[in-house]
Amino acid sequence: MNEPIAIKKQRQINIVLNQASEKSKIDDGATLAGKKEKTIEKHQPLIKMEKDLNRLVGMEDLKFHVKEIYAWLHINKCRQELGLKAEKQALHMLFKGNPGTGKTTVARKLGTLFHEMKVLSKGHLIEAERADLVGEYIGHTAQKTRELLKKASGGILFIDEAYSLGRGGEKDFGKEAIDTLVKAMEDQQHDFILILAGYPKEMDRFLKLNPGLPSRFPLVISFPDYSVEELMEIAKRMITEREYMLTRDCEWKLKSHIERIKQSNPGSFSNGRYIRNMVEKAVRRQSVRLLNESNQDRRALMTIQSDDLVLEERDSI
Repeated sequence: MNEPIAIKKQRQINIVLNQASEKSKIDDGATLAGKKEKTIEKHQPLIKMEKDLNRLVGMEDLKFHVKEIYAWLHINKCRQELGLKAEKQALHMLFKGNPGTGKTTVARKLGTLFHEMKVLSKGHLIEAERADLVGEYIGHTAQKTRELLKKASGGILFIDEAYSLGRGGEKDFGKEAIDTLVKAMEDQQHDFILILAGYPKEMDRFLKLNPGLPSRFPLVISFPDYSVEELMEIAKRMITEREYMLTRDCEWKLKSHIERIKQSNPGSFSNGRYIRNMVEKAVRRQSVRLLNESNQDRRALMTIQSDDLVLEERDSI
């Protein structure tokens, strides 16, 4: 009599234990899911930025730099919350790269990231060049530069071809603009972010003009030229986004042209900008061709043929 009862009790115990085990697994799973959800929510600015950057072709080094900057800002904030030393560091940057390598696009995306992380109060981008900073008489340059800095407050001041500020020698007003920028970087270093961009070699020479310049740019990011394969990927994405498609002959013609033009003009090739101009020109040519054709169905309206891609090796690059 006692044996069956003992067995029954043992089974009941097993069932209870199994139920407790299953409940524990469910609770652990819910806890892990909750933690994961909180982590995703906490790092939403980085996730959004990485998603945007992944839409761009190449730029693997840049993507790593962006994650590194984000990690440093986030951990610095964590240290501050726990009462540890968390000194603010300047985020002024140098972008070195040839035209059309995505420098302006990335600067704009960084403005959005820093705004979402509360590093910048506005996160807007002010684009400028030599003419926007250099005046016509003594004192005019400092005034123009200060006005530009005021507009950039809370955001990013992006100066393309920054080396042009030092082209005129000692008597040129460009030097006054550089001096004004250097002073603002020290006095207002947490009010705005300055990004100087330009050709790699010219930027290296530019930094030697003022002894205080190199140390004020803790972040130097290189934008390498795109490979032929990457340029073809950019072209295909542009074509797809515009709801067009290339014939095989047209694709082969485009790739052969890119290989030739890139090899013959390595120092002045404008990368993605050149591809965009070619695509837009091909679309216009296709429109003219279709005017004289009776067949204007969906496929015809979408197709870019080899003849639409009129390329001349002497074209401006």
